[in-house]
Amino acid sequence: MFMPAARLLRLLSLLQTRSEWTGAELAARMEVTDRTVRRDVEKLRSLGYPVRATPGVTGGYRLGSGGALPPLLLDDEEAVAVAVGLRTAAGFSVAGIAETSVRALAKLEQMLPSRLRHRVRLLQEVTVPLAAGGPAVDPDTLTALATACRDHHRLRFDYLDHDGVPSVRTTEPHRLVHTGRRWYLLAYDVERSDWRTFRVDRLRPRTPTGPRFVPREPPAPPAEQLSQSVASDVYRFRARILMHAPAEVVADRSSPTAGRLEPLDDARCVLHTGSNSLEQLALYVALKGIPFEVLDPPELVTVIRGLAQRLTAAASERPIT
Repeated sequence: MFMPAARLLRLLSLLQTRSEWTGAELAARMEVTDRTVRRDVEKLRSLGYPVRATPGVTGGYRLGSGGALPPLLLDDEEAVAVAVGLRTAAGFSVAGIAETSVRALAKLEQMLPSRLRHRVRLLQEVTVPLAAGGPAVDPDTLTALATACRDHHRLRFDYLDHDGVPSVRTTEPHRLVHTGRRWYLLAYDVERSDWRTFRVDRLRPRTPTGPRFVPREPPAPPAEQLSQSVASDVYRFRARILMHAPAEVVADRSSPTAGRLEPLDDARCVLHTGSNSLEQLALYVALKGIPFEVLDPPELVTVIRGLAQRLTAAASERPIT
């Protein structure tokens, strides 16, 4: 049996772990009567927690969203995860979020028990952040895109392509993808009747959003679709390289935005990549240090042979002492 204050915290914790509980389930977990559950729910409501009740035999209680944010109840692992996430967000590629993250982190650390504060600070002391260097995006833009994705609303926006050419796009937004340096929107372009990826820092949403649409399934998972788009589709030359190594080995030496991997078996995979220069393609593949064969384009083979001859000549001109 819990004391009244502890019982309220226990009830709040239970409501946060599932989308809905019946009164009988809560009473059984807390070892109290249904009447006590109803009374404690009213106390939570008076403290600002929006506990919703569904009447009837199959009804129950759920923690909804309200007009203000009430105190959250986090276990040890959740608190550490939030603190680490806030520290990471302080150097994130979202404009204006760093200062907000620092303020939220200061509030959280003030409330952390010493054992958890030690864990968070230990991670901070031994971790050196490397700035991503990507362009910052407006958090309001991210929120607008995420809402359109969730609610399946058509979205029109002004867009600048990589050459700086402006256009207005009408899309069915699907997912936001973050690569660590940039944010992208994966969407179905209605006017072009095809899937496209858009740099979020280059678009400006128009409001209000359009009508609802029936979601489509992209030809590949969002991360894979983005990798294909930014790694090869936008370039003059597209290449398929047979890598004589497992996909996980090649992945350790590649970036998802520089190439998409297609596993074949336990010892081989195909690297789909692209560039505006065949010479750059040749160097990119060769420097991985993995045996490979060029599947496409055939002219890349000629470039690799020329590069090999120049490197051999350079190495043989002066003996190594």
